Amino acid sequence: MAACNSMFVYNILGLASLGAVFYFSLLGEVDLRFPGLIPSSGSSSQPQPHDASLPFVERRGVQLFLEGRPFYINGWNSYWLMDQSVEPSSGHRVTRMFRSAVGMGLTVCRTWAFNDGDYNALQVTPGHFDERVFEALDRVVVEARQHGVRLILSLANNLEAFGGKTQYVKWAWDEGVGLTSSNDSFFFDPAIRDYFKVYLKALLTRTNHLTGVQYKDDPTILAWELMNEPRCITDPSGNTLQRWIEEMAAYVKSIDRRHLLTVGTEGFYGPTSAPDKLSVNPGHWFNNYGLDFIRNSKISDIDFASVHLYPDNWLHSATLEEKLKFVTQWVRSHFEDGDKELHKPVLLAEFGLSHLVKGFDQSHRDAFYKAVYDIAHESAKKGRAGAGAMVWQLAAEGMEEYMDAFAIVPSERPSMQRLLREQSCRLAALRYGEADARRTLRTVCA
Repeated sequence: MAACNSMFVYNILGLASLGAVFYFSLLGEVDLRFPGLIPSSGSSSQPQPHDASLPFVERRGVQLFLEGRPFYINGWNSYWLMDQSVEPSSGHRVTRMFRSAVGMGLTVCRTWAFNDGDYNALQVTPGHFDERVFEALDRVVVEARQHGVRLILSLANNLEAFGGKTQYVKWAWDEGVGLTSSNDSFFFDPAIRDYFKVYLKALLTRTNHLTGVQYKDDPTILAWELMNEPRCITDPSGNTLQRWIEEMAAYVKSIDRRHLLTVGTEGFYGPTSAPDKLSVNPGHWFNNYGLDFIRNSKISDIDFASVHLYPDNWLHSATLEEKLKFVTQWVRSHFEDGDKELHKPVLLAEFGLSHLVKGFDQSHRDAFYKAVYDIAHESAKKGRAGAGAMVWQLAAEGMEEYMDAFAIVPSERPSMQRLLREQSCRLAALRYGEADARRTLRTVCA
């Protein structure tokens, strides 16, 4: 989807208890924090003690694993974390969001690690970065660590929000090195591909000013995502986008082989690898976006596949019943691809239902989310490729300027809070067993 502090008191724990703190924090305990890291509103720029023993999430076959157990994602999107962390007046929203999410047992957040040439830009011009904004991203990583949350960091935007590929093309055009002013030249122009690689290297090798740890070595980051919803409509064959994914995935892995990597696609099927699945797409026009879910996701450097789901945007005249039927077909089809074709996990990285649709009722959204969560739980229960689902989007109170038609403030939607908690508890029970899940998630699963 195009997107468009108050201080905590941290307990000082002995080194002997670090393992226990991490264990329970990852399970959603809201009363435990990682010691030795300063709050996001702290002013110190000195590196703080860092627990190097925190394990990485890894892939084994069609499942994600953490510390020898399957790891199932019940997560959320808050694209705005870095942006809000820049200014002291808004940084508290980041803390509030993490606190709210952990209170529902959520353990993974997807957010933007890019802002190209826009207001509060991270990358001001090609290869030139605003240290103030980089430090804001450092704080987001530390804040996530303190709350036991893993991050999926997206590296670029297909759309214009926060710069996107449009900004890269403009930079090349203004400097007289661009081949064309087409936005899709982002994928094939050598100068622009070099711009993007410079950014990738700067980000992956960034040393967090609060911890002294490079991003490529920080297990707080679960995965990198090459681009939010890439499309290349000027080449419906998919060859241009495929070459770009292969090149950029190989480049990321040449710098960082420890983190997982995904593409960030919406999941539309293409004509090359699965012509028989074109009927699963929400309309024939989606066949021509230069995407091919199976082909794109089969690349050896891609660790797990990503899928998005927006029946309101894709099926304009459909009834709720028709949308729910599509949801079941769409999600199950992609999870089955992970099992049978890709042999990789598949994550529903975005899904949402708009409140602007005619006749919208909160019960519609509840039914939609429950359908998604049931399918994700069903796949996890069978040990199959469904890695989980991440709602688009959650926001803190008082963030009207960042709200879209899909945004949810959890405190304002009790029924949604219940659904999120229930899914967290169901997945935790699969990971640890019912009794241990209730014990370790006692504030969530009571």
